[in-house]
Amino acid sequence: MANESVHNQTPAKRSGFATALGALIATLGSAIGLGNIWKFPYLTGENGGAAFLVLYLLATFLVGLPVMISEILLGRAGRANVVTTMRKLSPSPRQPWWLIGAAGALSAFLIMAFYTEVAGWVFAYVVRSLTSNILSTDPQVTLQTFNALVSDPFQSLLWQWVVLILVGVIITFGVAKGIEATTKRLIPLLFILLLIVDVRALTLPGAGEGLAFLFQPDFSKISATAALIALGLAFFKLSIGMGAMITYGSYWKDDQNIPSTTLRVVLSDLAVSLLAGIAIFPVVFTYGFEPAAGTKLLFITLPAVFAQMPLGNVFIFLFFLLTSFAATGAMVSLVEVLVAFANEQFRLSRKAATWITVGLLALVGSTAAQSNSTLAGFTPFGKTLFDLYDFVTSNVLLPVGGLFIAIFVGWVLKPEQVIAQLTNGGTLSNHRVVKMFLFVVRYISPLLVLVVLLDSLGVF
Repeated sequence: MANESVHNQTPAKRSGFATALGALIATLGSAIGLGNIWKFPYLTGENGGAAFLVLYLLATFLVGLPVMISEILLGRAGRANVVTTMRKLSPSPRQPWWLIGAAGALSAFLIMAFYTEVAGWVFAYVVRSLTSNILSTDPQVTLQTFNALVSDPFQSLLWQWVVLILVGVIITFGVAKGIEATTKRLIPLLFILLLIVDVRALTLPGAGEGLAFLFQPDFSKISATAALIALGLAFFKLSIGMGAMITYGSYWKDDQNIPSTTLRVVLSDLAVSLLAGIAIFPVVFTYGFEPAAGTKLLFITLPAVFAQMPLGNVFIFLFFLLTSFAATGAMVSLVEVLVAFANEQFRLSRKAATWITVGLLALVGSTAAQSNSTLAGFTPFGKTLFDLYDFVTSNVLLPVGGLFIAIFVGWVLKPEQVIAQLTNGGTLSNHRVVKMFLFVVRYISPLLVLVVLLDSLGVF
């Protein structure tokens, strides 16, 4: 009776994306974020460049894309938050498939705990680009500027809370007027500015070396560890395994072509990642930066790019401003997972659910914000809390969630339900795509995720 009550009441209370284009851009806004501009370049640098890019492409198309399609079709079929969706679609209420939704919500929460801190750094750089000169071709100068920010406990908390408040305000406006309207205006601008920065980066003396590092693979650098990291990055960047795509899928219109739209999202996301790599690695090799500089790569190399450009202060302000927009789109999707759950599960108003969620994130996220200052000495399992949240989500929770989503869609959900969603009730001639999808999601995606997970646990 409880499930039937939720099934009957939820659709009447829920809004959705107003247009098909809005759904595409909002979903793209979830996928595109700091994972593209911050995480992809530094992980590529740490793991051998082009060889890692090959692993990432394989992870994206053999695992990321099928799981994203799976999540969106589950969301549209369930028309509810992540936990309720899995309960509604489960063959039996006694089967614990709802735990997939619960794990996704937990992943979204833990990711926001550290992601908001990185977004806070971006927002801080937006303001600092207006109030002080952060441009320099000297890596020691840009590194000192960055370290001064992240080691200041007050600044770290302040900017994290600014980010959370902004996200909270957007979400209180709702799905169409808040999420869709925001991403529709901001994401296209990021593409434009990335292209401008790429053009400048390609004129630098080290551009050829940087492009070779990014696009000429040395397969001797491929390892099982790099494969695990590539898989975790695919999940992190595409916002899968964390409930975001199930939640956004529940807002998609019934006539939206799921395979076609999702493929466009994945290709656009990949394009942004490559554009970010093209913007950064020529600078790395031109000015003697270290490709394996880690999480600091974005913040110590970009000031060097703009230092060489006319009106560099203006461009670096615009770049970090638009990077903050990209980060905001991703954060909104993660918080929406939690807000939709609280709104529907506990019958809270959207406003109350939003600000309770923001408050809890501010509390737990503060531990990540202090990882480089007051909590720098607290390193459980040899990691700061910031790095621990990152590792647990990217390398454990997201792949495990993706594994069980693939198993659920491939083996538990009735094939006619999958076919109905991917063909829009038979109105689309996607039958060949459906066959290919079912094969990959049944056999290839789960096997690849399982092998990498077993390796991470030391089985091999």
